[in-house]
Amino acid sequence: MARSVLVLNSGSSSFKYALYKFGESTSCIFRGVLEGIGASKSTITHKNVAGAHDIKVEVSDVINHRVGLHKVAQLLHSDHQEMHGIEAIGHRVTHGGESLTKPALITESVKKAIEAAIPLAPLHNPPNLEGIKVAQEVFMCPQVAVFDTAFHSTIPPYAYMYALPLRLYKELGLRRYGFHGTSYQYVLGQAANLLLKPKDELNVIIFHIGAGASIAAVSHGRCIDTTMGVTPLEGLVMATRSGDVDPGIMQILADEKSLTVSDINKLLNKESGLYGLCGEKDMKTVVDAAVAGSESHKLAMEVFVHRIRKYLGAYLVHLEGKVDALVFTAGIGERSAIIRSKVCERLDSFGVVLDEAKNEENKKGGREVQSANSKVKILVIPTDEELCIAQQTLEVVGA
Repeated sequence: MARSVLVLNSGSSSFKYALYKFGESTSCIFRGVLEGIGASKSTITHKNVAGAHDIKVEVSDVINHRVGLHKVAQLLHSDHQEMHGIEAIGHRVTHGGESLTKPALITESVKKAIEAAIPLAPLHNPPNLEGIKVAQEVFMCPQVAVFDTAFHSTIPPYAYMYALPLRLYKELGLRRYGFHGTSYQYVLGQAANLLLKPKDELNVIIFHIGAGASIAAVSHGRCIDTTMGVTPLEGLVMATRSGDVDPGIMQILADEKSLTVSDINKLLNKESGLYGLCGEKDMKTVVDAAVAGSESHKLAMEVFVHRIRKYLGAYLVHLEGKVDALVFTAGIGERSAIIRSKVCERLDSFGVVLDEAKNEENKKGGREVQSANSKVKILVIPTDEELCIAQQTLEVVGA
């Protein structure tokens, strides 16, 4: 008998949704997004995956998530009979802190734990929590929280601790948590299928490279290190995030530019990264301009790749050179052949050899792009975070 799971991903000014049906095969029935919560005009873009009944409508007076979800629910109930057979709802929650390290059936105590983690993710956890509360009003079925940080809960203390006064960890929970966990979990499973090897035997380095970007080192199927930290700001250069910087810059900016802590936080999260270096956020645009001769765009691309390779070197050491595969996923990782090529160049001595012709092929689905003489596999695997959330939700309610 088919079982249906609705996935909700509530962001600061938008939320995404998708309905999955599990039976003899797994299929996505529809997916969509409501954008512009709190703005004068909001838009619901709804796609029926089978190809019929695609909808794009403007809605007014979406002053908050409660109103927005009610609008979407009204649309879905009127347009989809499948909405009446939903077994459970899975919610993406950014930060679970230290107490929520696996998917959890949503109870009052789970909601309080999500609320307690708000200081660690002030931009993400409040709308995540609001989405849960509203969904509990609208849908009368079990609901499950799936945490971005959960995949990284296996990182050992020596890798997650910062060299700050220990009291700050004990009082505030300041440590490395990592993000993109649902993507990593999904891609790890797909890599195991491609390599015909159990997940708990896999040593891989996964590059989740999109507008937000991170890398995870996985040893025997368990994450042992990742580039993002207590927030998604640490680590790689991203579309608008700086990634790693010298913390001393904060004092210099405060003294020389009279910037407040809030100003500096905005600069590092919204005005830096690729955008700060060359004025563009989209990697394809950056690459095209660099190829056309723009020095600032070329510099942005080189800084971006250099930071990735810096962590790649560290993770090769963490895994003692015993690596089954490098795995590229997310928007840039899946679609940018030139970035994959630059990340993998001159790695022959580490057993990593890219096949440029395979790398350039624009094929769908997971695939291998390494050369025949490469000791390490190089995989390109499309991620599906919503499907992973739905799968984990079903595991919880079926347990």
